[in-house]
Order: sequence, then structure tokens, then C-alpha cells
Amino acid sequence: MDVVYTSDSCDSDSREQKTVDLGHSNKRHLDDDLLRVSKSKKLAEDVETVLLNHNKLVRVPSSLTDFTNLRVLDLSNNQLERLPDVITQCQLTTLIVKNNLLTDKSLPKSLLATVGSGLKELNLSGNRFEHFPEQIVELRSLKYLYLGGNQITNVSKDIWKLQHLQLLSLGGNMISEIPETVGLLNHLHALVLCDNQIEALPASIARLVNLKSLLLHKNQLRHLPREIITLKNLTELSLRDNPLVVRFVKDMTLNPPSLLELAGRTVKSCAIRYGPDDLPRMLIEYLQTANCCVNPNCKGVFFDNRVEHIKFVDFCGKYRIPLLQYLCSSKCVADTSSSDAGAEPSSSMMRKVLLG
Repeated sequence: MDVVYTSDSCDSDSREQKTVDLGHSNKRHLDDDLLRVSKSKKLAEDVETVLLNHNKLVRVPSSLTDFTNLRVLDLSNNQLERLPDVITQCQLTTLIVKNNLLTDKSLPKSLLATVGSGLKELNLSGNRFEHFPEQIVELRSLKYLYLGGNQITNVSKDIWKLQHLQLLSLGGNMISEIPETVGLLNHLHALVLCDNQIEALPASIARLVNLKSLLLHKNQLRHLPREIITLKNLTELSLRDNPLVVRFVKDMTLNPPSLLELAGRTVKSCAIRYGPDDLPRMLIEYLQTANCCVNPNCKGVFFDNRVEHIKFVDFCGKYRIPLLQYLCSSKCVADTSSSDAGAEPSSSMMRKVLLG
């Protein structure tokens, strides 16, 4: 057992940080080793980091509570099936439990009680979670969240509560849908969604104005929301192994518009004036939902009936990506196609898309 002393440059008072390193000990139990350190009250109070990684632990040592100033705990690469309540008695800022055997029932219900008040980094990657742990959304100080390499099928709609989150890593799961509320994570710098089953991204992703890295490779994406081009700080975009770069979608779907839609289009396109004395409230509210056709040569609108069309758009001056746009009629598809004549992406641009 080694007690390693290192300096903590982030600590304003330059206080010496002490680390108990029992990693790679190849043991199933480490209680005795930790007890030997904690016998000295002063030493136990000074310890801020305990490394128990790469062992054969099947349970978390209860003696961790003796280290009253413990801030960083690494339990990665063990055989843990649950995190006991003893964890909640530690005022941690970093908790690493990656590559264990944790499941949906492994986390203590009272995770927020103490550990959550100041926890900034939580790493639960490489476990056996099938659902996004709801306890996590109450960890309001969290900045870095790693949940990759599990079997998670959903992302909590309450993810927006993690307002300090800077990195969200969900790669290597079974997620098919991303909630709109992800767009409310105002401080997010990196979003890792690779190696999932995602078919579409919410338009709200355009609100992530601080986003620098967006990893989407190995999904089922056939298009990207057109709003993504507003992410001016995005410097890393990975798209490889998605249908949108393997086989571009060119199918067009159009159902006959209803009489209500046709009438609404006429009213809006011809700028016919109306008010509460002319139309029922329901129709006025319907007319307010009109969407403008994105074809610059068309001044028409649409409501529920629209044509889906894929268009290549320049992105960050690096390459062109296919974005889904909505048009009001099939005629607009022909107009946009002719106006884009000769604008098909070059082979070099295509390679950049494929490589992400």
C-alpha cells in the first residue's frame, strides 16, 4: 500500500493533496489496508483521493467513511454490483465507477443526500444500466457525466436540470431518441452520442451555442436538423457510418392537402386580412401555425402537409452535409434542384463527411 503525495494546482490555498493508491492490488477486499491508513486521525483527515481501481472488489469498503475529506474516489475495473449508502456519506467531487457490474438497481436512492451536493464528475461507463439513472438529474453541480458502454435505451427528459454540465457522454448504448430538453444544457461543450440507434436529432440542438464537439458516428441518422448550421463554435463533427453518408435520402413524400390546408395557404399567401370578427378563434390559431417554404423562389406556406427534401449545405467551410428541409409542394423540389445544378459535393468533400 502506497500513500502518494501530489500537489493540487487547482487548490487556491496550495494545500498538499494526499492520495491513497491501492490500485492494481489484485485483491477482493481492501478494508484492512484502508484501516491501517485511517488509524492516524490526522492522516485520514488529509487524504483527498483514494484509488481502488483494477482489483477484484465485490463490495465497497465501509472504512471509506473514515476519510472525512475524501474528494476523489476511483472504483473502476472491479466487480461491483451495487454502490452502498456509504458512498453518500462522502463529500465527493469525483466518483469513477466505470467497468463494473452495476445495473438499474445498483445506485442508492439517496445519492443526492450528500454526495450530490458537490459532485462534479461521475463516470458510470462500461456497466449494465438499461435505463438512464434518474438519481443523476438531481446532481446539480455535475460538469462531466460518462454513461457510455451500457445498454441504455432512453435519456431522461429531466436532463435539462444539469445546468452546469459541460460534457455528456452516452456513446455505445441503445438509444434511439434524444429529448428536446438536451437543447437546454447551455454550458455543454461536448456531446458524445456515437454507436447508438439514433434516427434523428431534435432541432433544439441548435441552442447549444457553446458546443464544440458532436460525435454522431455509427447511428441511423438519415438527415440532420437544418438548425445545426447555426452552431458556430462546433469544431468537431463525426458522422461516419450513418445512412446520411452511406446512402443519401432522396425520397419524397406528399399526401393530398386537406381543404382546410388549401384554404389556409390561400389566406396566408394572398395576405388576406382577418380578425376575430371574421373567423372563429380555432381557425385564427390554425392560421398562426403557418410555416414558410424554404425554397427562396417560393413565397408559399404550409401547415400539416409538406414535402420532405434533402439538400446539401456548406458546414463550417469544411464540407457539405445533407440537411432535411420542408417544402410546400413538389414543384419546389424541382426549383431547388435546378438552382443547385452543378453544386453536388465534390469527392474530397464527400470523404470529409464519411470520415467525420
